[in-house]
Amino acid sequence: MARSSRVRSSRGSALHVVVTDVDGTLTDADRRLDPRAVQVVRDLERRGIPVALATGNVLPIALGLYRSLGLTGPIVAENGGLIYHCDERGRDMVERLTDRTVALLAFRKLRAAGLPVRRLFTDRWRESEVALEPTVSVSAVRRALGRSAVAVESTGYALHLMEKGGGKLPALVRALSYIGRTPAECVVLGDGDNDVAMLRAAGFGVSFASGSRRARQAAQYVAKAEFAAGFVEGLKASGILD
Repeated sequence: MARSSRVRSSRGSALHVVVTDVDGTLTDADRRLDPRAVQVVRDLERRGIPVALATGNVLPIALGLYRSLGLTGPIVAENGGLIYHCDERGRDMVERLTDRTVALLAFRKLRAAGLPVRRLFTDRWRESEVALEPTVSVSAVRRALGRSAVAVESTGYALHLMEKGGGKLPALVRALSYIGRTPAECVVLGDGDNDVAMLRAAGFGVSFASGSRRARQAAQYVAKAEFAAGFVEGLKASGILD
């Protein structure tokens, strides 16, 4: 029997799934995958505990990690703009949840306002949002956009422009529905402001000493260790990992 069936969250739900951010969570300070995190997620999968990714990265990057790590949970990519899962026949399924046109219009408005915004190199592969290099503050971007149909979120590594109503949590709820789970049945681990809603909805939310102030406040457990070492510490604190 998988240990997850015996571990319960503070909400009373059993913990069955691990949902993790990538950069700053499975990586070290230089965004390189940490072997300790790799070993842990592979061990969880071998025990029958699905691991899902919830990342601001584009789907090609997330899918490459997913397959290299041997994961079976769904993927939330582009900060919640895309989800990936396999259907009952094992076919690859991708859903786009937000309209990139809205984000592109917002980007043009920022340029017209004179803000020195630059799109990430990986933005050429994005389908649902626009991601900017963190050269300007979130508050400056929000002021320039005013009342618009665009939400602005920071990961610490990029600024994400996305149609309002998007984000990691709504996408995660939909993605988990395909495996019959909810966030309350998950250990969720993240370090950025864009992880806050997921951390609050989780059965057990984990952030790290290296996480943003808002992520730490939203988590049920804040690991003393940073980055991937905190990932391992948080999983042990949740009880889902021996």
